[in-house]
Amino acid sequence: MTERRDPFLSSVAALASVGAGAIHCAVAGVHAEHVTLARLFVLTGVVQIGMGVWNLVRAARPATWALIIVNLIAVGAWATSRLTSVSWIDGLGQREPIGLVDTLCAALGSAAALIGFFALRRSVTAAGPTRSLLIPALAVAVIAAPAVWSSTTHEHSEAVGHQHAAGDAHSDAPSSEASDAGATTSSTAHSHSSTTPTGSTNGSGDTSPEATTHAHAAAAVAPVPYDPTKPIDLGGVPGVTAEQQAAAENIVAETLIRLPQWSDYRTAEAAGFRSIGDALTGVEHFVQWSWINDDITLNPNFPESLVYEPQPDGSKKLVSAMYMLPSTVALADVPDIGGALMQWHIHDNLCFTKDPDQPTVRGITNAKGECPSHLQKFPSAPMIHVWITPHKCGPFAALEGIGAGQVLEGQDHACDAAHGGH
Repeated sequence: MTERRDPFLSSVAALASVGAGAIHCAVAGVHAEHVTLARLFVLTGVVQIGMGVWNLVRAARPATWALIIVNLIAVGAWATSRLTSVSWIDGLGQREPIGLVDTLCAALGSAAALIGFFALRRSVTAAGPTRSLLIPALAVAVIAAPAVWSSTTHEHSEAVGHQHAAGDAHSDAPSSEASDAGATTSSTAHSHSSTTPTGSTNGSGDTSPEATTHAHAAAAVAPVPYDPTKPIDLGGVPGVTAEQQAAAENIVAETLIRLPQWSDYRTAEAAGFRSIGDALTGVEHFVQWSWINDDITLNPNFPESLVYEPQPDGSKKLVSAMYMLPSTVALADVPDIGGALMQWHIHDNLCFTKDPDQPTVRGITNAKGECPSHLQKFPSAPMIHVWITPHKCGPFAALEGIGAGQVLEGQDHACDAAHGGH
């Protein structure tokens, strides 16, 4: 007696579906700021896991068909979001780049559907020998575990209260050059993390007293130092609401997970990023000029500027993103996302070359705020760094010197020493 379904292959497909579902559930928190998208991730993950369990406990053709359909839908949705924007879902308004975690998830979903199909097509004897699922289970674990670990490692805790930089809501732009660079072409409009050391100088190699920083007194709840390898906890800052803290933590967590796709500066160059020539300051900003005035902000998939730290061996280490808003947004009108945790700033004193493809920083403005005739000044745009490496002034720290830019009148440059890392 035979049946048109191979129980072993069906079980392998079930394991793959469970692995894909586990990844979907794990990454849901990364999209917490987009409620609908986060819920879709959880729903997809739960259904994939459910289909997998159903096939493991009940050897029935309907169960295998259901598993195939669910995983094909999940993989189809993934492919669609990588090929085009899905404007009707908040958080997918722009085409998503292909990353490691989502690729592993799609691979497991594809394997589940494909193996499930072969399970239905293969005729086996009902009383055939039992085969061990140990090896397939280990294979799925090897694929899914790193993806789940990568997602959860950079998740942030919801703990409220922590110490942070001055309650200013605007500061932190890429290194002096980069930030201005970002503001130059069109206006700045994205988010970037900048791992530039706080001790770096401006493009001219000068430091400015205006960039003096200060730390705030610790709050009642002991703040946790910023460590990118651990769950993000930016609690301990008086006046910061739970919503503001969660929003700030989520920006850091999402940047930690997605920004490394730009780790190789050559990949960034292929995507249109250009150096502004400030490597001598200790950090080098690469700007994607065509992304500054679009409608995407604070998105590590489409950062306006990337900050690299030159290494002794000549390589470049990605340390931060520098996100910029359009130059049409005044510093006083920046969105209050993280409250006192996030201080935006601008650069209105940098002079760039007139190279249409790769403008570079070549000086600063004179006392009248003007650049020499052979140089140009770009419109100032609010910007903020998000560091993916420890920084002594926290994850949103600005650079020092001219690199710190200008903050709102009456504000001091913030240094979140309480969340500072080493």
